[in-house]
Amino acid sequence: MIELAKPLPPLSLYVHLPWCVQKCPYCDFNSHALEARAGVGMNKGAGAKPRLDALVEKQYVQALLADLDFDLLAFPNVAERPIVSIFFGGGTPSLMSPQGYHAFFAGLKNRLQLVADCEITLEANPGTVEQGKFSGYREAGINRLSMGVQSFADQQLKALGRIHSGQEAVTAVAAARKAGFDNFNLDLMHGLPEQTQSLALADIQQALDLQPTHLSWYQLTLEPNTEFYRRPPKLPEEDTLAAIQDAGSELLQQAGFIHYEVSAFAQAGKQARHNLNYWRFGDYLGLGAGAHGKLSRFNSSGELVIERRWKTRQPQAYLSRLIEGRDFLAGTEVLTPDELPIEFMMNALRLAEGVEAKSYPLRTGLTLADLQPQIQSLKQRELWTTDESKIACSALGWRWLNTVLEPFIKI
Repeated sequence: MIELAKPLPPLSLYVHLPWCVQKCPYCDFNSHALEARAGVGMNKGAGAKPRLDALVEKQYVQALLADLDFDLLAFPNVAERPIVSIFFGGGTPSLMSPQGYHAFFAGLKNRLQLVADCEITLEANPGTVEQGKFSGYREAGINRLSMGVQSFADQQLKALGRIHSGQEAVTAVAAARKAGFDNFNLDLMHGLPEQTQSLALADIQQALDLQPTHLSWYQLTLEPNTEFYRRPPKLPEEDTLAAIQDAGSELLQQAGFIHYEVSAFAQAGKQARHNLNYWRFGDYLGLGAGAHGKLSRFNSSGELVIERRWKTRQPQAYLSRLIEGRDFLAGTEVLTPDELPIEFMMNALRLAEGVEAKSYPLRTGLTLADLQPQIQSLKQRELWTTDESKIACSALGWRWLNTVLEPFIKI
């Protein structure tokens, strides 16, 4: 490692809410169906949208703040580092009430500093929100939404196990706009069971008609430990998938969206700041059941140390730590010098423009000169940029990203 007297990376905050109404068959995230968990229920009156039980919500907010307190004990300098973005993910964060978010922010602002224009994003399921909740989220301080639409076709939504219809998604976006949200992402998937190119493009066009500022558009994959992996649905052939990818990307770019990351498209200036911090190898606190964090510090010798931390996954076990007064950690790992190149590149090379070359030593404490054999080999194959000031793929390399990453594994 080389010694550096440099500032630490920007710091973000990720907060995980682990519950959802039901588990989708493709989902491998740490999410748990409410009705399937002993001791955890839903408040759901006639005609009402599902939401988290009020007592469980209160306990979970308390646990999140206690979780933060333990992280601040382990990393005292974190309290002095301003938070540049916050992301509430899940699970389904829109199951929690606006009052829950008000309580969380009240506790958070007593512990951490937020930059004045902090991007604060909430993942929302169209089947769990209504106008009143959107307004409440806005009042609590949330200024960006990420709507998990996945598709506007009811047949596709049914195949994906979603609890909302295509029309409910359209209605939810209208309600969000009425509540004052003018910055929002729509999540869409393609390569869905028996999906044709025309159906995939119809989903994109419907999304564009709703005028989002950002679109996450990614292919359905069959992940281990999911229902789809155990019982695979019939997915489109490879040729169809490639045609969908090319035609969809072209349609989005014709509409003025910048393809700035492998599966992310944004209007100019509306790139997701929280995700950009991940991809630029910034730091982030992780709070909540199963949340992961990455924190950097300088040791007594002036060397940069990067530690990954992750929290206990099961919601009930997480809540039990609050009652027992124990920390919420499930594990930690300090990244070694031979792990850092691939860790950095797996993030940075997802960006179409890559990152500045000088960010590699700043973020890893390593010298880029050690990677020149790998970089020169990629250049000879026309997979790497010719811009010496950048760490980035060429246009060809970006299409074959896994091939570009292989040389950096265990340098």
